[in-house]
Amino acid sequence: MKSKIYTILIILIACMQATAQVDRTKVPEPGPAPKIQLKDPKTFDLDNGIKVFVVEDHKLPRVTYVLRIDNKPITEGDKAGLSSIFSDVMGNGTTNISKEKFLEEIDFLGGSLSIGAQSAFAGGLSRYSKRFLELMADAVINPLLTEEEFQKAKDRAIESFKVDEKSVENIAGRISSALSFGTHHPYGEFATEETLNNVKFEDVKDFYGSYYSPNNAYLVVIGDVDFSEVKKDIKNTFGKWKKSNTREYDLPAPSDNVNSTEIDFVDMPNAVQSNIILTNNVSLQMNDDDYFAALIANFILGGGGTGYLFQNLREDKGYTYGAYSSIGASRYKTSRFTATAEVRNNVTDSSIVEMLKEIKRLQDEPVSKNDLENAKAQYSGGFIQALENPQTPANFALNIELNNLDDDFYSDYLAKIKAVTAEDVQNAAKKYFKKDNARIIVVGKGSEVVPGIESLSIPVNYYDKYANKVDKPSFNKEIPAGLTAEQVLQSYIEKVGGKDELSKINTVLEKANVSIANVPLTLSADIKVMSPNKESIEMSAEGMGVVMKQKFDGKTGYTEQQGQKIPLPEDAVKVKLKEKAIFPEMHYLPTEVKLESIVPVDGKDAYKISVNLDGQVSYRYYDVSSGLLVQTQSTFKANGQELQTITNYGDYRDVDGILFPFELKVQSGPQNINFNLSSVTFNEGVSAEDFE
Repeated sequence: MKSKIYTILIILIACMQATAQVDRTKVPEPGPAPKIQLKDPKTFDLDNGIKVFVVEDHKLPRVTYVLRIDNKPITEGDKAGLSSIFSDVMGNGTTNISKEKFLEEIDFLGGSLSIGAQSAFAGGLSRYSKRFLELMADAVINPLLTEEEFQKAKDRAIESFKVDEKSVENIAGRISSALSFGTHHPYGEFATEETLNNVKFEDVKDFYGSYYSPNNAYLVVIGDVDFSEVKKDIKNTFGKWKKSNTREYDLPAPSDNVNSTEIDFVDMPNAVQSNIILTNNVSLQMNDDDYFAALIANFILGGGGTGYLFQNLREDKGYTYGAYSSIGASRYKTSRFTATAEVRNNVTDSSIVEMLKEIKRLQDEPVSKNDLENAKAQYSGGFIQALENPQTPANFALNIELNNLDDDFYSDYLAKIKAVTAEDVQNAAKKYFKKDNARIIVVGKGSEVVPGIESLSIPVNYYDKYANKVDKPSFNKEIPAGLTAEQVLQSYIEKVGGKDELSKINTVLEKANVSIANVPLTLSADIKVMSPNKESIEMSAEGMGVVMKQKFDGKTGYTEQQGQKIPLPEDAVKVKLKEKAIFPEMHYLPTEVKLESIVPVDGKDAYKISVNLDGQVSYRYYDVSSGLLVQTQSTFKANGQELQTITNYGDYRDVDGILFPFELKVQSGPQNINFNLSSVTFNEGVSAEDFE
């Protein structure tokens, strides 16, 4: 069948791009940097070692309690994942209150309470502030650790790991941390199914005894409270927490930066696009003289839509939907600079070249006065906006305490940002952005990416998904002698029902439930197709009616959202005019198709067939074993951007003697849309008026 539903993504992407056209580069002329007036939190210490910060804020009748246990980062070794299981188990009742009653009371009070491996949080209406504090303290001091809850948490962790194994983004993050710091380091180790299975119930209890203690803890209180009253309440609750002999341990040294820049590649055959992470370790602390220069240098390079990376890779080249960078500071002198982008497979090598070029540009050329002032103004604006959060003053006080900062560090923050010069930016870029000693982690589809990156004058290493170095994988298998694209297509036609039966289908009506990543709406879709090439898609939201539609009447088409019609991109129309709407495999000419190779799709071998319709090339993948269509891939231009869309097909079911896929997963740039068909009807329920 036709990969028609990918075009619905034009609607969503067009909306995103329309938003991106707003010019945010113009900022007001900077005035003198104001001195930030911060309300100092009131503090006191408990005998057990807890230091308490209290910020009274009576604007709203709410209160929050945040506990932080200031341990050094912990290495879990062959039981990596223990801390996440521990966090999941904690907060499910206490030795004094059952799980059901505990959670029931939190819900009744309209609040929230959560406990992490080295932290805890509680909050809600200030009228219940004392009770929130009592529940939080009881959960921390007297946790209800049961084997039953442990097993549930462990099962959830393993299931989550299995889901993450298919995520290119998650794999890229895992590999970049593991290679940067080493799997022996807390920042570089990661959980696997094996390490999660190694975790036992006794390990959770031991973790609590070894690392969960008031000895070096901080409690931050923000909200509508009276200092004297909350001080008494805290002494009556957390004051009961006894000191313990926590485990002493040394923080291992991280891996060194590489001697020369290298590409570290991980093959993910299911990748729609490549995930690029250019990274090097840095030793930057908040009290370093060039700390503020490093912040502004990073902001200019990749802090947002005005950054060098974004302007080059998205606005100029159209390679990606966004390219960014970040730099971390740590009192342990162990952090990273990273530059990231998710790009189309066929421009992965070019994107690497451009990312390195922009870093070199910042190092070699003084930033313009306009760019520098814009960056400082935008960065300062973000800082000022953060001050609206009532937790900010307490967090600042905690940072000053933990990072050995001057008392006026935050009150003079904007003045220090304003004082950064172009020379400071250039020096910071040279010091911290090590383009000649960087790891460039690339996770993507090897068959499409590797030829390009191997053409660069940068060494390429190969790794598996667990950061183990491997030999270069074989991406394409040899095609059986004499096998042609026409034979693969004919096999598919016979598999799904045969030419005679498929020829009888003039219309198709599909009803589907639709889920879009990060869109919390219940959506449904009516998809109608009429031979030879008419198409209609209407998406509805519960309680809102039709929210999106796309039509093609056989000659021209449009998308519509919120009453605004947008013509279909010229490239898309060109393909629709040429391609048949129902079972196009029956209509391709031998000169239009070519059997390219055998490649893996979701771990199984598939025939890759290219389809060339008047110069517009797309790809179709047919499972070697079943003969069924499992994936399509196409590229076209919209709003000046080149968009690549991949659709995966599954859950084939018999409909009136014809096999039809009831599950379709569409990925286009950052968009992920899943269609689960509830019904498919042939030759009924569709008329010519549906495509107008």
